[in-house]
Amino acid sequence: MISIIIITKNEEDYLPILLRSIKKQTVQPLEVIVADADSTDRTREIAKQFGCRVVKGGMPSVGRNAGAKVAKGDTILFLDADVKLTDKHFLERAEHEMTARKFDFASCDVIPLSNHFFDRLAHGFYNFYSRLVLPFKAHAPGFCIFAKKSKHEILKGFDEAIPFCEDHDYAVRCRKIGKFGYLNSTHPEVSVRRLDRDGRLNILVKYFLGELHLMFLGPVRHNRFNYSFGYKKKEEELSD
Repeated sequence: MISIIIITKNEEDYLPILLRSIKKQTVQPLEVIVADADSTDRTREIAKQFGCRVVKGGMPSVGRNAGAKVAKGDTILFLDADVKLTDKHFLERAEHEMTARKFDFASCDVIPLSNHFFDRLAHGFYNFYSRLVLPFKAHAPGFCIFAKKSKHEILKGFDEAIPFCEDHDYAVRCRKIGKFGYLNSTHPEVSVRRLDRDGRLNILVKYFLGELHLMFLGPVRHNRFNYSFGYKKKEEELSD
C-alpha cells in the first residue's frame, strides 16, 4: 500500500487541487500525510478537511523525512503540492509497473502544466537527459518520487544538510542500494510557477550550475545559487 507525503508551505490554492486529483484515483492510497512548514494560510485546515494527517515540516528534505517517519505504507510517494494527478489511473499504473519492473525507487518524466513552447522544450530535454545519463548518474525530481519504505530507511532518508538538488542526491544514493528507474506507464503534471516567478533563464542557469556541481563536486551543501523555497499565491495554471 502507498503512503503519499506532500510537503507544503502556504499552499491553500494548490493543495486542494492535488488532493481532489488523489480522491479521483482508481486505487486509493493507504494515507495522505502533509508535512507543513509553518504555513500562515489555510493549508493545514484544508489538509485536515481532506482527511490528511498533518505533521511538522520544514525545508523539503526535513518535510519528506518527517512524513516518511510516520508513514504506514510499504511504499512511499513523495509529491510537491503543485502537482496534479491528471491520470486517474496514476497510482494503479505506477504500483503495477514498480512491481513488474522490481523497482525499489522510481521517478517520472517532468510534464509541465503549460503550453509555453520553452517550458515544453526545456522539460522535454530534461527528461531525455535524465534517461540518457541514468546508467551513470540518477536524477529524481522531488515533485514525484516513489520509494520502498524499507529502502528509504536504509538510506536514512533525504540529507537534510543539502539545501539544493537534495532530490538528485537522494537518487544517486538510491542506486547504490536498490533498483531505480523511470516509470513509462504514467506521470503527473507539475506547475511552472517557479519559472513564472523567478524567470526561465534564471532558473535554467541555476539548474545547470547545480548539475555541474553534482557531476564534478558532489552534493550542493550551500545555497550560493540563491534558490528560493518560498511560494507565492499566484495560481492561474491549475484548474479542476
